Order: sequence, then structure tokens, then C-alpha cells
Amino acid sequence: MATSMTGFGRAKVEQQDMEFTVEVKTLNHRYLDINMRLPKIISFLEEDIRNLVQERLNRGRVEIYISTSVRTKDSVEVQLNQPLIESYIACFNQLSEKYGIEPDISLSTLINIQDLFQVVEKEQDEEIIRVLVLKALGEALDKVEDMRTKEGEKLKEDIIMRCGLIRDMLQDIESRAPMVVEEYRLKLKNRIEELIKTTELDENRFNTEVAFFADRSNITEEIVRLKSHLNQMEEILKKEGAIGRKLDFLVQEMNRETNTIGSKANDICIVNLVVDMKSEIEKIREQVQNIE
Repeated sequence: MATSMTGFGRAKVEQQDMEFTVEVKTLNHRYLDINMRLPKIISFLEEDIRNLVQERLNRGRVEIYISTSVRTKDSVEVQLNQPLIESYIACFNQLSEKYGIEPDISLSTLINIQDLFQVVEKEQDEEIIRVLVLKALGEALDKVEDMRTKEGEKLKEDIIMRCGLIRDMLQDIESRAPMVVEEYRLKLKNRIEELIKTTELDENRFNTEVAFFADRSNITEEIVRLKSHLNQMEEILKKEGAIGRKLDFLVQEMNRETNTIGSKANDICIVNLVVDMKSEIEKIREQVQNIE
């Protein structure tokens, strides 16, 4: 079953005044490339997040954005910067002793000191955070996979349709191929007879030349292999898992056989059909780039 590499999913979970929102976006990529932006409070979960994504997805660039909101007044506390204030008071006392200045330290003096107070976040229960974040990530990945599956089905239908078009053109080429040799035989015979009007045609040499042309322009093997590639492509599209690389290889082989048909054909009708086939193969290649 073809699965697209493009998808998006968003999920949000709430518990104990904590809220986590997870967004997952996937794009085309040759391998599985995971990128994440995490708030500091959940940075310890990076490995867990990576492992879960690797379990669910095989290929693609994965961008993960997680935001958090802690909505309780107990989530932060203000702390006195004890070392800083003690250092200031020591300096004040030193000035008083050295220069005979009357010490006049008041609360209003102290609170004007920069960084006297520090706002710190209280430690949260990491296990609760782990459960919440991974739950939201799992739900977001469910939506990503659903979107990728639906998009993959559309890609599959389009590729199968184009395989059918190529088969039709191959059929036309097969029908045309025998006529190419016969037309060459007639043209060659007429040309030779015009050149040697007074001399009898050497039938053996003539037949040898026609046979050589027929052998050189024979495209039966290429047609058989191209049909086989089309069949394989349709079979692979029915399979589960990551199939994009296999399809990409088949597209390369299809291009190779089509190019050979065009170079061996020596016929404008077949060449035109080959051009159309290459156009369809290129469209298949573009679609395959989106498949996981």
C-alpha cells in the first residue's frame, strides 16, 4: 500500500494544570530525518520522542513542534539571591569602616539591586510530563499517518493509471515494429534497383542486409522487460511498508528500456510514442518521490 511522505497532525492534552500541544509535519526526504523544537521543561524527552517517531514512520523529513503551558500559581517561585545580597552588605560595611561613613542600609536600598530576586520554575513530575507528551505525540502521529495514507492512495491510483497509458503505447509499438522492417526492405530494394538498373539484384546480399537491420532494430526484449517492470510496479504498490526506493529503482529501469527502444526503433512513429512514454514515466517518477 503506497503511503505519501507528506502529512500533518496536531494534538493537545491537559492534566493537573499542565497543557502540551504537539504539531508534527512530514515532508519528502530520502531517509528518516527527525527535527524537533522542544521547550526546556521537556528536553529530557528527546530520546523518547525520537524512538516513538522511528516506530511509526520509515521515511521523510519529520518536523516536531511542542509547546507547553503551566497554568498554576505554584509553578514558579521567587527566591532571594543570597550570595549577591551578602556580597553587597559586606561592601557597604567595608565602606563604612574604611571611610567612616554611617551605614544606612534600608530595604528600599536593597530592592533596587539588580538580580536581587530570582524567578525559578518549580520542578515538575517528569513521569506525568512523559505520559502527557507521548500521548499527544501519538495522537498527532495518528493524524499524520491518516493523511499520508489517504494521499498515498491518490498517488497509487495516478501511477496505476499512467502504467495503463504506457501499456497502451507499448501495444502500439509492438504493432508497429514488424512494419518497420518491411518498410525498410521495400525502401532498400527500390533504392538499389534505381542504382543498378542494368544489373541483377544480389538477393543473398540484400536479404543479409535486411536481416542485419531487423536484428539491430529488434526491440522485443526491451518491450518484454518494460512490461515486466510495469507489472512489478503495480504489485509493489499493493504491499505494506516503505516501498518508495523500490519504485524509484523501477522507474530508472523503465527509463532505460524506453531509451533503448527509441534508439533502436529507426521509425518516426515509434520515436513519437517513446517521447510520450518518457513523459508519462517522468510523471510517475515525480509521484514516486512522494511515496514513503
